[in-house]
Amino acid sequence: MGQEPSTLRIPPHKVVRTLAVGQEVDGVVKRVTDFGAFIDIGVGRDGLVHVSEMSTTRVARASDLVKEGDKVQVWVKELDREKNRISLSMIAPGTKSVRDLEEGDVVQGRVTRLERYGAFVDLGVGRDGMLHVKEMGHGFVEKPEDVVKVGDELQVKVVGIDRRRGRVDLSIKDLLPAAPETQAPVPEVAGPSDGSDWGQEDDFISPFELALQEANKSGERRRDRNRKKSRSWEYEEEDDLIQRTIAHHRKSKGDY
Repeated sequence: MGQEPSTLRIPPHKVVRTLAVGQEVDGVVKRVTDFGAFIDIGVGRDGLVHVSEMSTTRVARASDLVKEGDKVQVWVKELDREKNRISLSMIAPGTKSVRDLEEGDVVQGRVTRLERYGAFVDLGVGRDGMLHVKEMGHGFVEKPEDVVKVGDELQVKVVGIDRRRGRVDLSIKDLLPAAPETQAPVPEVAGPSDGSDWGQEDDFISPFELALQEANKSGERRRDRNRKKSRSWEYEEEDDLIQRTIAHHRKSKGDY
């Protein structure tokens, strides 16, 4: 890991014999890389603080927080006696981080900031969670300030976690009593146009009787059409007879 040859030859039991997991030690930054920093803690072998152990918030590069020569306070995270490795952390033991959260957890938080789309809530993990406006209630919430204000202490439920980006999505809607179910209104059925009461048993018409009535009406309409056709034929025959009679009368008198 880039150590001096002399330190690599130190027997493992001599390097870690005075160390214990969780122990607090002071150190000096010896070398900074993209993935972390090597810290001299005075035991003859440098320990490594990975970039993910530098802060409870997301750190893109170790150089964003430390540089060579910095004095730092660290805690022993892991001891690998076989490989003679010491893993360190700049996060105090017991400090919660995003890595400690799971979806479904219910935690206490404090509202730190309001935006038009929601509220940021301090969960004590070094990274505020996002309480979106749609997760503030069962119904429509127009503005976050209609439900919460800065400084409010409230319980929230973790509904989403992106550990790589350090993002936590929260909800209070899931902790509220279930919204009452709304029943669809029963449509009113219009009564008879003649003002009679459909509630009377005598007014009930069975489907068969209704079909029979329609059949009778259809038969009446058909008979009316036949009668009209019959009258039309009679009128045509009578007119034809009159015309033939007149023509015959004129012919007999020689009037053409």
